Amino acid sequence: MAADAAQSRNTGWRNAIILILIWEIVGRLDLIAGGALPSLSEILLRLWVDRADYPQHVIATLYASGLGFIIGNAIGILAGIIFALSPTTLRLFRGVNIAIFALPPIAIAPILVLTLSGMAPRVVLATLGVYFVTMTATVIGLSQTDKRTSDLIQAYGGTSWTTLRLVQLRGALPTILSAFRIAAPNAVLGAILAEFGGGGRWGLGTYLLGSLGRGEPDRLWGIGLTATAIAGLSYLGFALLSNRFLGATRAVTLNAATPDDATPTKSVGHNFLLTLGTIALPLTLWWAYIKLSGVPDLISKTPWGVIDYLFLGKTAAVAQAKLLQALAETLPITFVGMALGLLFAFLLAICSRLFPQAIKAFMPVALVTQTMPLVALTPLLVLMLGRGTSLTLWVTISVTFFPAFVTLAQGISLVPRGTQELPRAYGAGPWTEMRMVTIPASLPYLFAATRLTVPRALLGVMIAEWLATGKGLGNLLNQSRGYLDFGMIWSVAAVSVLVSIILYQLVVIAERRVLRRFGMQTAE
Repeated sequence: MAADAAQSRNTGWRNAIILILIWEIVGRLDLIAGGALPSLSEILLRLWVDRADYPQHVIATLYASGLGFIIGNAIGILAGIIFALSPTTLRLFRGVNIAIFALPPIAIAPILVLTLSGMAPRVVLATLGVYFVTMTATVIGLSQTDKRTSDLIQAYGGTSWTTLRLVQLRGALPTILSAFRIAAPNAVLGAILAEFGGGGRWGLGTYLLGSLGRGEPDRLWGIGLTATAIAGLSYLGFALLSNRFLGATRAVTLNAATPDDATPTKSVGHNFLLTLGTIALPLTLWWAYIKLSGVPDLISKTPWGVIDYLFLGKTAAVAQAKLLQALAETLPITFVGMALGLLFAFLLAICSRLFPQAIKAFMPVALVTQTMPLVALTPLLVLMLGRGTSLTLWVTISVTFFPAFVTLAQGISLVPRGTQELPRAYGAGPWTEMRMVTIPASLPYLFAATRLTVPRALLGVMIAEWLATGKGLGNLLNQSRGYLDFGMIWSVAAVSVLVSIILYQLVVIAERRVLRRFGMQTAE
């Protein structure tokens, strides 16, 4: 085992050195888009030249993301405990939880800037990026406690609180720490997106936005690599913490499903009221946020205000036409990019099973891509690909491909070896075994990867539209900010969240039907 670990580390270092050398040669010779990809030495030199600019930008981003990380985790753990103890409450908040998971941050960043002041928009968006991951991990961790241990505590007179404190929370700690690794880069991404959406003088998002029009690729790459380094180091820090206290874990991502509520079967009336509450609660929280923020009605829109703007107002027909045109431009490329990203991830995951060295070579790239903020990635791709459809596809594929690959590779690696060896005992080759056993057994991870990519695909497309292509929902959102069309800003945000929720639920429905056909347990 030690020899294998050492060989794996040596392979990783060798691959990293080869990539750096190739990057240096390609950058020095200006082989990509006439110098759009500078060499690493040129980027580092520019970082040194601009070194006086970075401290205040980095501190602003770290402050917002760090505070959002703390608040989001505190709320996520508390909510996870409540949901684990009360399945009815979990079901009631299911609509809120799915909406938080599915919302594209780029769509609500302008909303937060309009309704909040100072650092609050950055902190809130960082908090939202953290909450769902930690809440889900907490519920799953608390629900997977050994029932015999809980029964023993209760047999000696222990209360539910004693069981939670001595057994469930301790058992959930590994899962929660794994969630922190994913939540830390999410907090950095949320803070940068809020900076990018407007508001504030300092922050890496603000610095990146101000540098876009200068035609200096080395500066853009420097800012992008700095943002990636912050997110990557936050991931690595919690990975080391987890390994230090709990031992190594193979998990590098989390299931994108909302936890199973496990609610006992109730009457039709009870289920109807719960379903009605699940739908009404997100709308109620939306309305309460508007009223409590005290923002004038001209700027803020309640759910009824959005309905009035889109369907009842004097300009409703024009607003509908703009929104439908933007949707027609955004949705097709979202579907294509997501499908291609999943296809590439699936093929590579299979290859990683048939050729085990492949996953060792690609895992560092997967982790870097998972921690790279999208707003840092997109301007860099603009330099190399231009502002056409190819850019949007590349952004969408890049943000969906590696997280899906990690999820699928993890699922394939967890298929029991004995199950895989059975068809081989009857003379089946590797491809036959893969088709008959491994792929069907890893179907739950395929659907988990699909759920994971749905909001990321829409987010990637909207960021590309915002920054480069001048089409779709992202561009409409950007134009509406310039025209002070607050009704359209709120409408785009609401529609983008609704589209993500619908796509998420369609994946869940397909998952239930397929897995039941194969006799497997569904995630929800």
